[in-house]
Amino acid sequence: MSRTMDVQRERLPGLIRSDYRQTAADTGLAQPSDAVLHALQEVPRHLFVQKAFQDSAYSNSPLPIGNGQTISQPFIVALMTDLLLLKPSDKVLEIGTGCGYQSAILSLLAKDVHSLEIVSDLYKLSTERLVGLGYENVHVRLGDGYYGWQEEAPFDAILVAATADSLPEPLLAQLAPGGRMVIPVRDAEGREILQLVTKDAEGQLQVKDTIGVRFVPLTGGH
Repeated sequence: MSRTMDVQRERLPGLIRSDYRQTAADTGLAQPSDAVLHALQEVPRHLFVQKAFQDSAYSNSPLPIGNGQTISQPFIVALMTDLLLLKPSDKVLEIGTGCGYQSAILSLLAKDVHSLEIVSDLYKLSTERLVGLGYENVHVRLGDGYYGWQEEAPFDAILVAATADSLPEPLLAQLAPGGRMVIPVRDAEGREILQLVTKDAEGQLQVKDTIGVRFVPLTGGH
């Protein structure tokens, strides 16, 4: 890695902790978990971005990955992962594989990750990258994430990396009792709000708004 990347990588945990403190009133999380921070330190983010942006790979900011898509800000990756309260035995559904970075983070914290990507170029690139880097418990499929992955349901956790206009009913149905979903949803004023959805043992849903975010829109046939 370049000296620039080394410096950014050393500073990144402190920047993420600062963002957690500033948003704690809305998220309920005052600091990142050790497990999530360790996962972010383990996954080589510079191998998931385009070469032109590698010197900024460990900045606490989103970066373009091509096809009009982005790799999320590390703080947002950490927060969304932490909100899922993952256990090593969990099966996770990810909507929007993108470059595969979030998939790799999830793979270190859960038993299996099933990820859907609707853009064929990104599907090919992320699949090759994840296989090449040895993330064997990530299973990527080309498809419309709105409808989930019914054959593998139910899921203990669902992470949606694209903004929906409302909570997708197929994903709610595929969330296991006791499960948690994080998803950005556009409100009536057009703001994008990261929501935490929990399903209790009886199948009842609770939805909590957290912070304002910005993601690409959830696309597809719906």
